[in-house]
Amino acid sequence: MGRIMVLLSLCHLVALVWGNSTSMKLVSTSITTTKSTGLPTPRSLSDVDSISVINRTETTLTLQWNKVNNNSNYNYTLSYNSQNISISGSEEGSAVTYTARDLTAGTEYNFILYTVSEGIQSTGFNCHAVTTPYGVANITIKNRNETALILGWDKVNNNSNYNYTLSYNSQNTSISGSEEGSAVTYTVQDLTAGTEYIFILYTVFKGVQSVGHSLTTVTTPYGVANITIKNRNETALILGWDKVNNNSNYNYTLSYNSQNTSISGSEEGSAVTYTVQDLTAGTEYIFILYTVFKGVQSVGHSLTTVTTPYGVANITIKNRNETALILGWDKVNNNSNYNYTLSYNSQNTSISGSEEGSAVTYTVQDLTAGTEYIFILYTVFKGVQSVGHSLTTVTTPYGVANITIKNRNETTLRLEWDKVNNNSNYNYTLSYNSQNTSISGSEEGSAVTYTVQDLTAGTEYIFILYTVFKGVQSVGHSLTTVTTPYGVANITIKNRNESALILEWNKVNNNSNYNYTLSYNSQNTSISGSEEGSAVTYTVQDLTAGTEYIFILYTVFKGVQSVGHSLTTVTTPYGVGNITIKNGTETTLILEWDKVNNNSNYNYTLSYNSQNTSISGSEEGSAVTYTVQDLTAGTEYIFILYTVFKGVQSVGHSLTTVTIPNSVTGLHCRYSSGGYGLTLVWDRPNGGRTAVQVNMSSKTFSHTGERLYIDGLLPAQWYTLTVSALSGPMQSVPVSITCQTDPRGVIAGVLTSLLLAILILCIGIFIWHHKTELSSKFKSSETKLSSNKYKSIPLKMFPMHFSSMSCDQNRGFCEEYEDLSTVGTDQSCTVATLPENKSKNRYTNVLAYDSSRVTLAAQTGSDSDYINANYIHGYGKKNKQYIAAQGPLPSTVNDFWRMVWEQKSSAIVMLTNCTEGGRIKCEHYWPMDNMPCLYGNLRVSVQSDQKESNWTRREFVVKNDSASEEHAVTHFHFTAWPDHGVPLGTDELIQFRWIVRQHIETFPFSGPTVVHCSAGVGRTGTLIALDLLLQQVDKEEVVSIADCVRRMRLNRPLMVQTQSQYVFLHQCIMNYLQPKDDSIPEPIYENSDMIYANALVLREYKAANPRV
Repeated sequence: MGRIMVLLSLCHLVALVWGNSTSMKLVSTSITTTKSTGLPTPRSLSDVDSISVINRTETTLTLQWNKVNNNSNYNYTLSYNSQNISISGSEEGSAVTYTARDLTAGTEYNFILYTVSEGIQSTGFNCHAVTTPYGVANITIKNRNETALILGWDKVNNNSNYNYTLSYNSQNTSISGSEEGSAVTYTVQDLTAGTEYIFILYTVFKGVQSVGHSLTTVTTPYGVANITIKNRNETALILGWDKVNNNSNYNYTLSYNSQNTSISGSEEGSAVTYTVQDLTAGTEYIFILYTVFKGVQSVGHSLTTVTTPYGVANITIKNRNETALILGWDKVNNNSNYNYTLSYNSQNTSISGSEEGSAVTYTVQDLTAGTEYIFILYTVFKGVQSVGHSLTTVTTPYGVANITIKNRNETTLRLEWDKVNNNSNYNYTLSYNSQNTSISGSEEGSAVTYTVQDLTAGTEYIFILYTVFKGVQSVGHSLTTVTTPYGVANITIKNRNESALILEWNKVNNNSNYNYTLSYNSQNTSISGSEEGSAVTYTVQDLTAGTEYIFILYTVFKGVQSVGHSLTTVTTPYGVGNITIKNGTETTLILEWDKVNNNSNYNYTLSYNSQNTSISGSEEGSAVTYTVQDLTAGTEYIFILYTVFKGVQSVGHSLTTVTIPNSVTGLHCRYSSGGYGLTLVWDRPNGGRTAVQVNMSSKTFSHTGERLYIDGLLPAQWYTLTVSALSGPMQSVPVSITCQTDPRGVIAGVLTSLLLAILILCIGIFIWHHKTELSSKFKSSETKLSSNKYKSIPLKMFPMHFSSMSCDQNRGFCEEYEDLSTVGTDQSCTVATLPENKSKNRYTNVLAYDSSRVTLAAQTGSDSDYINANYIHGYGKKNKQYIAAQGPLPSTVNDFWRMVWEQKSSAIVMLTNCTEGGRIKCEHYWPMDNMPCLYGNLRVSVQSDQKESNWTRREFVVKNDSASEEHAVTHFHFTAWPDHGVPLGTDELIQFRWIVRQHIETFPFSGPTVVHCSAGVGRTGTLIALDLLLQQVDKEEVVSIADCVRRMRLNRPLMVQTQSQYVFLHQCIMNYLQPKDDSIPEPIYENSDMIYANALVLREYKAANPRV
């Protein structure tokens, strides 16, 4: 019984070892026995039957075997690892136990056990056994999830021959260690999430397990299924979620903003609630919630959400109209990621806050005018709205549709408008001049009337009228209007001529913004008041000469006229066309002229000898006859006849003539030359005379003294002499006297020869005397008015000189011009008065002086070399630079072109129109079109015709058919100059003169420039004088207008014919010296090089003359 208990205990111990260590597995005892082959021994020993491993460790193996034949006298030799260990078999019992030490763990050993007795050794029993391998040092969790754990450990001794057994949940799993590498990885699957497991890992070698390595760990718990936002505000979020598996043992970790918060899941119930505090308003947060079990977190459940943003602090009305409100508010926290929701009228509107800047502007549209609205504005961030901000406001009411001016005067405006929507509850605000006036709309009727008072006359006002409803103004209705300006105080006539009146008035209030309307002849003319200065000057043109006009002048400001100022005045009547001398005596002249326009309402003023005589034109008939009495015989008179209409005189028509001289008195003869001559003596004249003409037989003698010696006569002969006094072209009643030569003669033959010689000598002397007389007259006239009398005026002194001359109604000009009236008049015009030449003169008082006249070349079939034209000297030493000529008559057109050809002139300057005031002033002497015309032997063709506003420039080609030669001639035609008058302004004539001057200097070797008007003295003299004077101004910086006119009149009578032209010359110089900013217009033409000439010259003129 005791033996049985021992056996049971032993079995129990073996079972325990077997169950608890994989390295304690018993090695198979089947050991092969090898019999030794050799020579037979005398006797043999038996080997052991078997060897058992009764214990093992990593470094030891305990072997046990039964004694051979149970003989304790036998010993044993154990051979392993090249060593032999002797083991005694004398220990008690039937078995021998031996422990092999210092072995290597996990190593297989080959043991040979020999039975040894008395030096005899058995053949040996062979046995294999292994030591216990080392267990793994550590097990790591490589990864885990809810149903699996990935375990990893280093291979024991880095030995890939070792295998492993993993024991958990009462099951063992074999794991191979043969995979490459130094470590083993194994995934334990089909586990339960969030559960604790105990794993024991054994190293296994040849069926022997090491000591087990224990690991207690858990699987990953499941994460929460969902997180809900229970509530939120600007700084907190209340989160809620269901407990995982309804397990209160699980805890939770909430991760956000780089911090982790542990949350217990032990609270009662199936859900967990947690409040996250101290957050930032309107901020997005990312929360990750982990289920935690024994320190192991689940996969995180992510929740992205935001805190409630702050609401807007204030809403402002940026603008409003009848159907829209523009709202504005500062972005909350200046954050452009916030959006906004605007709630009104049961609708919500989303508004982006991403626009640039720190504020948001939104226009609410499609509203009703004049309506109250309640707006609630929410800040929205990631779908979360703030607390709403409320605004109550109204839309703009409609403005008035129109404002009418019911009445106006200089200080008030009466306004009227229809009530908006015919609503009397609306009020109105009228804004003007930085003040606002409230106007009630409660008055009866559908319209409101309001009078604005205390305004300034002629002033522009901007009125803005607003409809007002509950303090909100409509869009203003603007009305720009003006009060009535004051009318002008007075209108003065600055100048007038036959077709124009120059009116002047002071600007109303000296305001250059006012314009004016001049009403006359059922037409209205707008006049700008923007010109410099305090007065406005306007020229009324295209009027009828000698006509009464009623002008009404209105001040106009912004289309509103003042009360009109009326002026009744007349234009200058035309002057008489011609004055004829019907008859005359020594003391009277009977003058006659055609009534101007055959109008008997015109009167006339005849001016001569510093007296004016009024003459009525009311007598019947088409002509007026007037007898000038009490004149002095043989005296030259300059008569100027003016047409007078309602006190306004025309340009004067000048007539220079002389009265018939008294007959010669005191005639008596005296002997002379021994009878071969006689001396005729007479008294000094009673009156004036220029010479005494004596006719004897076929001889005529002219003498200026009181005696005449006549030789070549025969002694003792009676001669009848007819004597007449001469005064210019006038001749007195002749007086006859019969005289006898000295009868005390000598022999007839001697006397005859002597008389013949004397006669020849006398003729020579007469001819020489005649030429000398002409020359001396020219020289005497030239020196009569010495240049010393008319000194040059420095330019800096000229304005003062001009002002001085202008005093007392141009008295200085009048006296100086009158002083020039006799210059050159003592020269002879003999050729001009020849019978064959009289018809070649347009006017009887404008004749070419003999000394300076242009002489035409002799021509076959012609007996005259005369043309009414004179040379005029140029500036400096340039003799004969101009030819001053009358405008051609029908009978002198051919002569005119002959002169141009013979003088090699390259330019003709024409200063008249062919017809003026219904009268022919000049024959049209060039082709009417492009077809050439023949004038004598000269064929003229027009190459170009370029018209400007005040002049026309033509290019002619003149060809001599008989010589096959041609010349180019430029025709400068100034068209804006009235006869006997002056242009309305100086600039145009100065520019025109510059064009002519440029041409003259461009062709320095051509002949004289031909200048003509109608008579060839007035306008012609003015332009030539202007050219001479401007050269003097530019080169000497002095000017002498009187001396210039004096020198011209020595060559041609009446140069600068009227006082107005003389004053105009001074005005030209005055204006020329005053700088101007106005640029010369540069017209654009079609493609043609020639027609740019005028504009090009004007540009050069402007560049060279900055003062103009």
